[in-house]
Amino acid sequence: MVGTLVHQLTRNLSDSQIKTAGFDTYFVDHTTGVYPQFASGYPWSASTMQVTGDIIADLTEDLAAEQKARLTYDNILRLSDDPDVNDVIRFLREREIVHFQRFGEAIELAKQRMDQKNIYFTNPAFDKR
Repeated sequence: MVGTLVHQLTRNLSDSQIKTAGFDTYFVDHTTGVYPQFASGYPWSASTMQVTGDIIADLTEDLAAEQKARLTYDNILRLSDDPDVNDVIRFLREREIVHFQRFGEAIELAKQRMDQKNIYFTNPAFDKR
């Protein structure tokens, strides 16, 4: 959604507006196409996603990802003065908060259903039951 928003905001820029905005290096490679990358310019990759197979570790990773996304949206809101952009970003920010809450609830449910002696060890290959 953010990439599409950027495309909508930049698709009609003139050459001088592209240069003035510092968008020229991106434009050379991608014109105004949506290319998923971090604000630092590094392309997004699935290597940023972590999966261990341990439910508590994976859900905790999900919690952290939701908080990082929320922070990114907070930072965009600090920089943006466009009400239409801000409405979209606020919607996305609220969605991250709800996801964070649901992942937290999932961790609590997982703890209730697991062996309370050691909730952090869930490798079924070592389950002695």
